[in-house]
Amino acid sequence: MHEIGIGIIGGGYMGKAHSAAMASVGTVFETSLRPRLEMICATTPESAERYRAAFGFARASADWRELVADARVEAVVIASPQATHREIAEACFARGLPVMCEKPMGVSLQDARAMAAAASTSGCPNMVAYNYIRTPASQYARRLIADGALGQVTWFRGEHTEDFHNDPALSNWRYHGKANGCIGDLAPHAYNAALALMGPVQSLSAQIETVHAERGGEPVTNDDQVQMMCRFESGAMGHIFASRVATGRKMGYAYEIAGTKGAIRFDQEDQNALWFYDAADPPEMRGFRKILTGPAHPDYLAFCKGPGHGTGYQDQIIIEARDFLLAIETGEPVWPTFHDGLEVRRIIDAAYASNETGTWVQIENF
Repeated sequence: MHEIGIGIIGGGYMGKAHSAAMASVGTVFETSLRPRLEMICATTPESAERYRAAFGFARASADWRELVADARVEAVVIASPQATHREIAEACFARGLPVMCEKPMGVSLQDARAMAAAASTSGCPNMVAYNYIRTPASQYARRLIADGALGQVTWFRGEHTEDFHNDPALSNWRYHGKANGCIGDLAPHAYNAALALMGPVQSLSAQIETVHAERGGEPVTNDDQVQMMCRFESGAMGHIFASRVATGRKMGYAYEIAGTKGAIRFDQEDQNALWFYDAADPPEMRGFRKILTGPAHPDYLAFCKGPGHGTGYQDQIIIEARDFLLAIETGEPVWPTFHDGLEVRRIIDAAYASNETGTWVQIENF
């Protein structure tokens, strides 16, 4: 076993999640590389010190440049606002540091292209933190599709829907700037799921909408929800919807996939179950069956030996941490890399363009 010094930039919601994951991943997965919580960075010395003490880091800083330059920091997790991603990532790669960056990589397609190019030039291990697709159930769904259990896949419906912005009386920083809207926050998870399960998108037609045009007496400058029809390069049809004002939905990361031999469906609100339909069943037995995840499914056994006991949100981040360490240890890319993250950003920009023109657009043009 070898230690590796971890620096995390950002101590808020995701900063805490990544800190907890790095603190426990060595025990859960018995990894060869064992993270050492070396330094955490926040916007003020006071908040940085508070996070250091709470999460167990050796040191704290209010300057991300100090963290990146520190000799004892050997890998970096970027969990700061999107506007900071590009500069931090480029500085890390210039120093030869592996990087895991929170989605969706920067605030623009230009940022994402620059970050992917810097990652490629450096040769450093790199990942984008799309955690939801890493549940044992969704990993198994990917395996079923790859193994041909669904036959020729013909249709996909995906969503990421929540209602935490449903109250029009709410007013905060999230309602200003494209990067903070639904298409910059929730939709990337749905797009990443589509790419993971179905492969590249060829073309799309999108509509973007602001449901609550005013909050707290101020105009809202970003979107509440987005829908799009798409055609995958495989030829399959698709529909993807994301909303932050979907009344009643708390964690509506869900998908349905139909093929010539079978179908699957999944809902993150019941993340330890995958529903499977086998068209080869006799007529009296046909119907979706519930597959309850257990030790036979990907990455479940490390957490629990009992089927049906289940995994949770933080466990997805721990699986993600294991994958990042594996990429560092082996030097082999682990999906999704910065290049894969760029593909999500291309879909985002294509959706904006389609919404503006009211037409279908080709992904290859972005």
